[in-house]
Amino acid sequence: MISVAEALEQLFALLGPVREETVPLEAAVGRVLLRPVPALRDQPPFDSSAMDGWAVRRADAAPGARLRIVGESAAGKGFAGRLAEGQTVRILTGAPLPEGADAVVIQEEVIRDGDHVRLSPDAVAGHVRLRGGDFTAGMTFSAPRRLRPVEIALLAAFGHPALSVARRPEVAILSTGDELVMPGEMPGPDQIFAANAFGLHALLTEAGAAPRILPVVPDDREALTYALSLAEGADLVVTIGGASVGDHDLVAPVAQAAGAELSFHKVAMRPGKPLLAGRFPDGRLLLSLPGNPVSAMVCAIVFLRPMILAMLGLPPQPAPRQTAVLGAALPAGGPREHYLRARLGPDGRVIPFPRQDSSLLSVLAEADCLLLQPAGSPPLSEGARVEILPI
Repeated sequence: MISVAEALEQLFALLGPVREETVPLEAAVGRVLLRPVPALRDQPPFDSSAMDGWAVRRADAAPGARLRIVGESAAGKGFAGRLAEGQTVRILTGAPLPEGADAVVIQEEVIRDGDHVRLSPDAVAGHVRLRGGDFTAGMTFSAPRRLRPVEIALLAAFGHPALSVARRPEVAILSTGDELVMPGEMPGPDQIFAANAFGLHALLTEAGAAPRILPVVPDDREALTYALSLAEGADLVVTIGGASVGDHDLVAPVAQAAGAELSFHKVAMRPGKPLLAGRFPDGRLLLSLPGNPVSAMVCAIVFLRPMILAMLGLPPQPAPRQTAVLGAALPAGGPREHYLRARLGPDGRVIPFPRQDSSLLSVLAEADCLLLQPAGSPPLSEGARVEILPI
């Protein structure tokens, strides 16, 4: 067995180069930008008004001053002339300041009288957004990063209609086991619903991959061999179950018969020891998760999600951890790193659930974090600082 950290290193080492594609801005939210993007022009591209009011020369803007109206500057259609001494131009928010003007007096501080305006005694000249005040031409938006809606807006303001992003990794999800049927089908007396595939599909979609669920495969070499062929074209094949060493655990021998080179088999963690990884000759990656539902989801959080993020061009790194105060004493840890299902309270104290069996999806669904207990950990008292992994 290898450690969790060693398994992650080997998984990252299996990954090939990130593939990219160009998508329009409206399809780029949530995608990972791969290349830095420069601004094509200053924003704003001219000195502009921050308010509706009157464009003036600051030298003319004494309280009570009377100025002659010579035109209007609107957003998208500025005043073409030059402002001379004693003149003013009606200006709207976002409109360019006329040549010669260097300030704006807001409309509430001006009284209009025919083709003249008089500034009120408390009028203040200002309210100008200077050219390049937001960003200047050539300013670079850094990459790689996952794009949020506000960043899409910024890149649109930079002037780019499309962006270079990482292609979504295609992931084939394959559940194995005679005991499984799909939700909606009628299970036999000895069968259960295949829940893991749908949890993994959701996790992969959320992480930015393009997953697809293949039909359930019985515990049969020929059937599993055929199912793996259905995953051709995928970047990653994720199998669920059959990764241990029992009589019906066929993933390793069938994958090897198909030419896969295995990187590791078994990780010193709980839940989730029977974890297997490798690569097929055509470049497809293989990650085989345990069949127990909690084990599969915990391994997906610890290994699969970081893999996908790295395949999207983000820095390869473990799932981010936080520290918390232990809200209940823990007995000594065993020989494997333990990921206990837990809940973080509003007081910042984390309490593990009393039931930790790896078949209990209902407990995992109630948890909002995994409490990490290192291998060989001594008993931990209430109030101890521990690491957690938010889920």
